[in-house]
Order: sequence, then structure tokens, then C-alpha cells
Amino acid sequence: MVEMEQALEPVGDLDSERLTAWLAQNVDGFAGPLSYGKFPGGQSNPTYRIDAASGAYVLRRKPFGVLLPSAHAIEREYGLIRGLHPTGFPVARPFGLCEDSGVIGAPFYVMELVEGATYWDGSLAGFTPERRRAVYHQIVDRLAELHSVDYAAAGLEAFGKPGSYFGRQVARWTKQYRLSQTDDLPVVERLIEWLPRTLPEQTRTAIVHGDYRIDNLIFDPETDRVSAVLDWELSTLGDPMADLSYLLINWAIPASGAATVGGITGPETGIPTLDEMAERYCAATGRDRVPKLDWYFAFGQFRLMSIVQGIKKRVLDGNASNAQAQAHAARVPMLAESAWTFAQRAGA
Repeated sequence: MVEMEQALEPVGDLDSERLTAWLAQNVDGFAGPLSYGKFPGGQSNPTYRIDAASGAYVLRRKPFGVLLPSAHAIEREYGLIRGLHPTGFPVARPFGLCEDSGVIGAPFYVMELVEGATYWDGSLAGFTPERRRAVYHQIVDRLAELHSVDYAAAGLEAFGKPGSYFGRQVARWTKQYRLSQTDDLPVVERLIEWLPRTLPEQTRTAIVHGDYRIDNLIFDPETDRVSAVLDWELSTLGDPMADLSYLLINWAIPASGAATVGGITGPETGIPTLDEMAERYCAATGRDRVPKLDWYFAFGQFRLMSIVQGIKKRVLDGNASNAQAQAHAARVPMLAESAWTFAQRAGA
């Protein structure tokens, strides 16, 4: 089955009394008492379901402990969904932001709980080819919709800088890697030298999600429409090619039971090919084509490697948010090699 409800982890790491008091003062219509559980999965901002007399909510907080600069940007994430929600783009309704660590031990925000299906396996096992195609069309159509939002009209013109997106991103993730570095990997050093020297031209600026993939979307299981896009922590203003290439790299990597679909696309499965997804995106956004993707794929794997390196550092420091963090941390060398393979295809 791909339509799954996540079983909550029973935890006791939030101060229920203080949280109840804050919600009563800051969330319209809230009424306690409350109970809560933590959603499993996710390495970045721990996420909880809050059940109260007034209904169900979602709470996302920064991790406890010492954090890297600019990481776990709860405040930016909240500001983005607050700007997007009035535009009609499918995001959860934001209810309130708390920047006072004294309430539960870390800054957090609260939003509505959007009911629906989360698809964890990109192959969509058990679906008909027609339904798989409809789901993937929704995925790329909503991405095109996001990149077409007038960010200035949404009050998000100060959410990021309009140009040099990949230059800033390469510098950012190189810095994040250095701050959490635990090993000397020659392939990473080659990437750190090559990426800033070969930056592609940026031709457009849009709201960039930063982690756009099938398991960060909630679908209406009756219509297969996207009900909400989740996990906006890495969002900013930037080059929309960042999101498109991040999505399409799942076609360039062999299917592995996650978001990847390499080798299982076409009429037999109903999953559109990479070229079909790119063409549909171009038609919706007015592009005549997308550039060659290997540089973008190399950067995407480098960025993911830097994120996973941060997880590895938190494992070593005893401050990881998920029991699977140690297994994820072992992926650092593999992701570095994958990035370099794409770099070589791009001419490195």
C-alpha cells in the first residue's frame, strides 16, 4: 500500500501545560485539553500532531540543542506559508508562530492538519497506470503553479535575493558541510572546487520550495489532487530550475522504493518519462525547453550530501531527531560519488 497514515511516536518532550496556555492565547478558537504524538521520519524539524477539544493541529519546532547557523529556519518556513496561503496555492493554514524557546524549549509554529494520503513509494504500487499518470501530472502541475505565483503580490519580495541563486546555494551548502565535516573525502573537495567555477545562468526568479518530492505532498485520495505541499524549511526566492531538477533527478536515479522512479516509467506503468514531465512543466510555465540537467543534478546531490552530513554530525553529538539518522548518515560518501558522476557528465 502507498496510502499510509503515519503511526505517531509516543513522546513526552513538550511541556503540555505551557503549550496549552500559549495555544489558548495565540490560536483563534483553540480549546484544550490537548494530547500529542510525534510524526516519525524527518531529520530536520520535529513535527507533532496535536489533538485538542477544538480539533487537530500540526506543530513543527526547531530541534533542541546547538544548531548550525541558518539551519532549521522555522520562522522563514512560517512566513512563507503565511504568504502563500491567501494565494490559493495548496498549503496548510498557518495559525501562529512562537519564537520564545521558553514555551517548549525551542521556537515552533502551529498550522492546520490537512487530511489526506501521503505516498512514500514513487512506484505507486497498486495504482492503475491511469491513476499513476494523474498523480504525477498533479506533482508537476503544482510545481509549475508555485513557480508562477507573484511573490511580490504575496508579500514575499524580501524572502530572498532575486539573482545568483546557485552561487549563493553552492556557498551556503559548502559552508554547512564545512561546519559539520567529520571526514576528509577527496571527491567532496573536487566538487567544492568545480561547482562554483561552472555556475549556470539564471534566467528566472520564483518561490523555490527546496525539497519538492512526492512524499512532501498530501493528496486527496478521491481525486488525486494535491491538498497540501509540506516542509518549506528550505524555501526561498531563487532559480526555479532548482526545484525542477530536484524533482527530475528521481528519474535519473534507479528506483529504490522512495521517490525515485528511474527505469520504471512509460506507458506500461503510467509514470511519465523525464522528458514528458519536463515538457509538461515547460508548457505550464511558458518555457520553450529546460537546459541540460547534469550540472543541476550534481549540485542537488552535493546539497543532499551536505544535509546528510549535518545529520551525521548530530548523530555523533547525540542530538539526532530520528532513530534512522545513523543509517542516513552512512550515505554521505555515496551521495558525494553520485554528485561527481553527474559532474563528469556535465564536463568536469
